[in-house]
Amino acid sequence: MLNILKKFIQKVFNDIFSHRGELKLGFYGPPNAGKTTLANKICMDWVGEEIGKVSEIAHETRKVSVKGEVEVEHDGKKLTFAIADTPGIATKIDYEDFIKSGINRAKAKQRAKEATKGVIEAIKWIDNMDVVVVVLDATKDPYSQVNITIIGNLAARDIPVLIIANKTDLKKASIKKVQAAFPQYDVVGMSAKKGKGMDEFYEALFALVG
Repeated sequence: MLNILKKFIQKVFNDIFSHRGELKLGFYGPPNAGKTTLANKICMDWVGEEIGKVSEIAHETRKVSVKGEVEVEHDGKKLTFAIADTPGIATKIDYEDFIKSGINRAKAKQRAKEATKGVIEAIKWIDNMDVVVVVLDATKDPYSQVNITIIGNLAARDIPVLIIANKTDLKKASIKKVQAAFPQYDVVGMSAKKGKGMDEFYEALFALVG
């Protein structure tokens, strides 16, 4: 039964990522770090449409969203990506936190249920990624259990990783803290919301997989 389920999941992945030559680029990180904002910026720049919705309330992305055939050009080179925007990884999801954000109890419970499923789905997708961009909120402590777990899982699978220290437009942001936490990886500081640091992002991405 487990083998049948595994084969079925693999078939779904293969159907989604069906275009040859596409690099499967996953966006991972904790909730509200800016994964979807960055993925939207890339998709808008190169295909003219966004991949997902963003919100100030955590866990807006609760299912993996994929945008295929995203051809990106940088410094005379071109790469084609299938971009996967994944739900934020969290160790605890409490519906009461959503109530505090103004969501009614019934919808808060449903959101928490969907968010929990989303975390499981995101983890399952890791094995299918060719390269992963880990988006972290540079205003927060990078040594969180969630961040270490994400990076550890990627390292165990030997998947190329680029770390984004996002929200550098905010005063409390510290790229150096993120670099100190994960010295084995390239860290790019940027503000996905304001589109600052995109050139540095593309340069690092192409250097990693180009």
